[in-house]
This record gives sequence, C-alpha cells and structure tokens, in this order.
Amino acid sequence: MSNSSSWSNHQWMSLSPLAVFLMLYLAVSIILNDFYKMPLTVAFLVSSIYAIAITRHMPLPNRITRFSEGAGNRDVLLMIWIFVLAGAFAHTAKTMGAIDATVNLTLHVLPDNMLLPGLFLAACFISLSVGTSVGTVVALTPMAVGVAQQTGSSVPLIVAAVVGGAFFGDNLSFISDTTIIATQTQGCQMRDKFLVNFRIVLPAALVVLCLYLVLGFDIQAPTSLPEVEWGKVIPYVTVLVTAVMGLNVMLVLLLGLVLAGFIGMLYGSFDLWGWLAAMADGILDRDMDELIIVTLLSAGMLELIRENGGMDYLAGLITRKIGSKRGAELSIGALALMADICTANNTVAIITTGPIAKDIASRFGVDPRKSASILDTFSCLGQGLIPYGAQLLMAAALANLVPTQIMAYLFYPIAIGISALLCIVFRFPRKYS
Repeated sequence: MSNSSSWSNHQWMSLSPLAVFLMLYLAVSIILNDFYKMPLTVAFLVSSIYAIAITRHMPLPNRITRFSEGAGNRDVLLMIWIFVLAGAFAHTAKTMGAIDATVNLTLHVLPDNMLLPGLFLAACFISLSVGTSVGTVVALTPMAVGVAQQTGSSVPLIVAAVVGGAFFGDNLSFISDTTIIATQTQGCQMRDKFLVNFRIVLPAALVVLCLYLVLGFDIQAPTSLPEVEWGKVIPYVTVLVTAVMGLNVMLVLLLGLVLAGFIGMLYGSFDLWGWLAAMADGILDRDMDELIIVTLLSAGMLELIRENGGMDYLAGLITRKIGSKRGAELSIGALALMADICTANNTVAIITTGPIAKDIASRFGVDPRKSASILDTFSCLGQGLIPYGAQLLMAAALANLVPTQIMAYLFYPIAIGISALLCIVFRFPRKYS
C-alpha cells in the first residue's frame, strides 16, 4: 500500500512541470490582468529547468541529454523546418503585396447586397491562404470598420464576421502553425487532416453564413475598390491547390516561396536582394522565433514528464472511465479546450496536449486524422470563448471596441464547437470514425 502511494505521489510529481508552467503563465497573467505580460519562452524555460531538477533517478548530464533528445525528436525538428519555410513564404508573400491583392480580389467578387456574409467569406479565404487569423484580422478589420461607418451598420457585428472568418482559415490552413503542430503530433498528413476537418466545420460555416446573410441583408458593399493585381494572388492559390493535391508540405511551401519571389520581382515589389531579405525577415520574425523556442522547450519538458511516468499517469487518469472511441475523442477535445482557456494561445494548447492526445488516440484506436482535427477545432473554440485571446484583443483595439462587444456576434467558434461535438457523438465522418 505504501509502495502504491509512493508511486502515485511520484507520478503526480512528474506532472508538476505542467503545473509550474500554468502557475507562471496563467496565474501571473490573471494577477496582472494581461495575458501577454509573461513571455511564453520564459514560462517554458523555468518549467523545463524544474523538470530537469525533479528527475532524480539519473545523473544531471543524463537528464540534460534526455531533455535534448526530446527537443531533438525527428517529428519536432520536421515541424521546425516547416515553420522556417512557412515564415519565409508568408513574409515574402506579404512583402510583395499578396495580402492586399487577395483582400481586393475577395471584395471585388462580393455581391452588392451580401456585404456581411461576403466579409465572412473573404476572411475565410484570406486566412485559409495566409495561415494566420491575427494577420487576417489586422488586414480586414480597419476596412470593416470603415464600411460599417459608411453604411451606418453595427461595428461589432461586422468586425465579428471578420474575426469568425479568420478562425475558419486558422483552423484549416496548410501553413497555419496549429495545423502543422496538430498533424505532426498526431502523425498524419496535412491533406488528410484538412479533408476530415473541413467536413467537421463546413456545416457550421454554412449555418453562420446564412445567419450573417439574414443579419446583414440591408448592408451594401462599397462601390469604389482598388484594382486587383491578379498575379500576386498566384502564390496563395498555388499553395492551396498543391497542398490539397497531396504534395509534400515542404515542397508546397518551397514552390510558394519561389513563386512569390519571382512574381514580386516581376511586379517590382523587390529585387533579388529584397527577396532574400524578405525571406530572412520571415525566418527571423519574432513570433516565429518564439514559436520555435517554445516548441523545443516544451518537447524537451514533455520528454522528461514521459520518462518519469507522467504521460502514462495523466492519460490513464483522463481515460479511467472511458470505454469507447467516442469518449476518447471527447476527452481529447476537452483537453485542447481547457489548455487553450488556460494559455490563451491555441498553438501552445496543441503543443502541450498533442502528445497526450496521441497516447489517448492510440489506446482507443482513434484515427490520427480525426484526433488532429479535434485538437485544432476545440483549441479554436477556446480562442472564441475567451475575451483575452490575441484575435479578439487585436480586433477590439483596431475597432476601438471592448472584446465582449465583438463576442456578442461571434457565432463561428460556438458553431464549430457544436458541430465537432455532434460529429463525435454521431461518429462522423464515418470513414475516419
């Protein structure tokens, strides 16, 4: 009995690095009322050092070696190479004007009497192309505010349509960090995860589109728009098409990067040296650097937790009363949702819960494509439920609103949460359930 109690205490102790991270990040953020005051890198660094310190059954050099092996796992390194290429492509495309061209294109194809649902669709397409919800919010919110003021419409309503569409693409895009991490941690291809995830969220997107159509039927689109520079849209379209066709993600991003560079030079957006500088800026972007460091630290920390038996214990604790795939999928969704609410960052939520979710999926035979989709979808739901997420804070700042004003009309995250729950309960899509 004593040995059993000692082992249980040891397993609880092995999970304590996660508690240290949450205390540092969540508690400090709540106390300061600012979820961006405590740097994620510092929180993960401290919790990683703590994880090394409590691993007592091996000498210190061996602990550091095991930590490094976790950080240097081939799947982790593959993820980082994808991040590097994605950063280079995204910044090159942005520098050559692809974002503005994509925004203009989507606005040109909107019907005059469908401004609100049209803005939602525009945000969906742009975020799917550029792979970032925050970038989409930054690109479209000022325009949405201007349109609302010109037409006398509700600013929170129009801004919410943009934010909802931004979540759509962030959840599905092939160059979104959440998609990259979800697929790598679950061991599946991005194309396959996209096909499953798209079937889960499409009903929700259609319902929200119809809702915005009713709410914004009387709002008219602006009549004067800039000309579309069609060539600048080609890199994004190419990335989307080749990724859906199943081309290796590294080749997809490399192809997009080369196209963005050549088209940018043809349009005079930059010369050869400007292209190289844009690639370097994308690779060395502060957010990309932080993501890479956080990925390495968290992978090393989770390896020590696994070495100490924490992963097995946590997975067993979560699945103790689960006896089916349905229950396993629900537990994976709950994990992702709770982690996102605690960290206010869907990328970090997937990084920290991905290995646990993979273990649960393996135990109960959950298809990795389904578990990756559930992770990504429920973390996206979490971002829409909290007023302190980056997307809502950015949109509120640009529109001079309070985040809760936007949340009153932010239907999409709630809709995908309901849709994902229904897909779990009714075992949809059948092929992957």
